Amino acid sequence: MDVDVDYLIEKARKYKMTEEEQEEQRKSFAYGNAVIENHNITRELINKVADGILGK
Repeated sequence: MDVDVDYLIEKARKYKMTEEEQEEQRKSFAYGNAVIENHNITRELINKVADGILGK
C-alpha cells in the first residue's frame, strides 16, 4: 500500500496543470471560501466575476 501511495504522491508532484485547470482551481477555491461567509454565493456568480476580472 505504501508503495502505491508514494508513487501517486510523486506523480502528483510532477504534474503540470494546464491554464484551464489552474483557472478552474482558482474559481473552486474562491467559491469554497466565499460560500463559508455568504451562503448566497453561487458558482455562477464566481464564474462571472472571475471571467470579468480576466476580461473574458
